[in-house]
Amino acid sequence: MNFLQAVILGLVQGATEFVPISSSAHLVLVPWALGWPSPDLAYDTMVHWGTLVAVLAYFWKDLWQLLRAWAISLPALLRARALPQAPEACLAWWIILGTLPAAILGALFEDFFASLFANPQAVGAFLLVTAVLLASSERLGPRVRALEQMTISDALLIGLAQAAAIAPGISRSGATISMGLARGLQREAAARFSFLLSTPIILGAGLLQLKALAETSGALSRAPLLSAGFLAAAISGYLCIRFLLSYLRRGRLYIFAIYCALLGFAVLLATALR
Repeated sequence: MNFLQAVILGLVQGATEFVPISSSAHLVLVPWALGWPSPDLAYDTMVHWGTLVAVLAYFWKDLWQLLRAWAISLPALLRARALPQAPEACLAWWIILGTLPAAILGALFEDFFASLFANPQAVGAFLLVTAVLLASSERLGPRVRALEQMTISDALLIGLAQAAAIAPGISRSGATISMGLARGLQREAAARFSFLLSTPIILGAGLLQLKALAETSGALSRAPLLSAGFLAAAISGYLCIRFLLSYLRRGRLYIFAIYCALLGFAVLLATALR
């Protein structure tokens, strides 16, 4: 991988992590379509940390308030054995609960999901699933509930949607936002919870990758290339969070559904012809 490829793939990772068109699919398909080498563990680790920085930079005030509220609620929860009433403390617990399904599923079926990343045909099929999810969510029920009105069932169902997005081609943001809309959350609330929910899962995946990376060698020799991917992912990720939160105040998900459907069909056709 050369410097230009590292920057382009970093921009792709940052943009598609938050825009609901599947970052995992694009990190598989872009190198596959252009004949570039697939990103290795060191590069994949750095661009994921870049997207984590984007979330932390945009939501740092929210995350600090949630962490503080969670820490305050913990002793009371242990004493009373009942969920706290403060909205921020509840939201913090919903994020923790929503993270569990993906963490458990990823740990149990890590090898299976890893094998899908080498299968562009599977990626194309899962992109069609994302298209269906995005389009369907626009036709389900009223979207009137705020984040403060979320329930434990909302958190777990959105968490299950995030778990399904471990498969490359199923957009994490697309699946979680779609589930949030299906549960009646307001558009911006569904997107905001999706982005906040991404923080622990990206952090956890990044720590696991760092552990594996520590057992390899040669990453330091490519520090400029890895730094370029990291910065590109962080910048594009931050900008795309701003874009999507603004867009969803009035815009619809159909445009992303159409994109995923067209790309999915194109990939299936290309794999069949090859």
